[in-house]
Amino acid sequence: MKILQSILALVLGSRLVSISSAQTPNETSPVIAPGAKLEKLAGDFQFTEGPTCDRDGNIFFTDQPNNRIMKWSVDGKLSTFLKPAGRANGMFFDALGNLIACADEKAELWSIAPDGKHTVLAHEYEGKIINSSNDVWVRPDQGLYFTDPFYKREWWDYDKPPQGTEQVYFLSTDRKTLKRVTTDLAQPNGISGTPDGKTLFVSDIKAGKTYAYDIQAEGALTNKRLRCALGSDGMTLDTAGNLYLTGKGVTVFDQAGKKIEHIDVPESWTANVSFGGKDHKTLFITASKGLYSIQTKYRGANAAK
Repeated sequence: MKILQSILALVLGSRLVSISSAQTPNETSPVIAPGAKLEKLAGDFQFTEGPTCDRDGNIFFTDQPNNRIMKWSVDGKLSTFLKPAGRANGMFFDALGNLIACADEKAELWSIAPDGKHTVLAHEYEGKIINSSNDVWVRPDQGLYFTDPFYKREWWDYDKPPQGTEQVYFLSTDRKTLKRVTTDLAQPNGISGTPDGKTLFVSDIKAGKTYAYDIQAEGALTNKRLRCALGSDGMTLDTAGNLYLTGKGVTVFDQAGKKIEHIDVPESWTANVSFGGKDHKTLFITASKGLYSIQTKYRGANAAK
């Protein structure tokens, strides 16, 4: 869960909601499947976050205030995967089937095995605890990047960022070396990358911008450039190179940084997105108290093979 922005609530009464601004299915949408409509899959959560899919297309997401990780199966069944769950926030599956989770409760980064047992991957940097890992992306060689903003939690006994800055970190493939790889961000939040492991996308939500970086083998980030002029809580990427950003609904930008679609979501805040389903062509959306989905034209770029 992240600090909710001051935005207007979108009031839509029906269970199925159109994705276009005209509130009718857009047959010519660049990314949404013809005739597709937004569907509410489940509700009555306190605040949903961190969706990610496993190899089979099952979606795992968090209900952070209730300290649990939920599973939405490919056959449409909802179950609890893990509770308690370290107040997990952003998540991403690695190639071995472990669920990498930003465990917010004690400012840790976890690797959760299929049986639910967890290992702490990161907790401190240069002798101080991290602010609180927020969102994570695992590159092909299993090195990983996570954002470390500071959002005061009621379960903490401190009210200032321990690191004194809010940046992005890299944890090496062998899980032994943690590096800070940015220095000039205001408040990084959503993060994702290309499946070839060459480009990383980071949203600086406070600055209202999303950047792209070139990824170096040892974890360093170079060639910072503006990807689009919008910050984001979470993000995902499709195989056409389109970037899906969250906040007030879901906004989609093409590779040139042009806005090409907006998906209205009838909740006060849209936290995060992930592709999933059997063909990995369903966009799953965690938005405040609900879990939503909509069919797309493209597969998720980071779908497990």
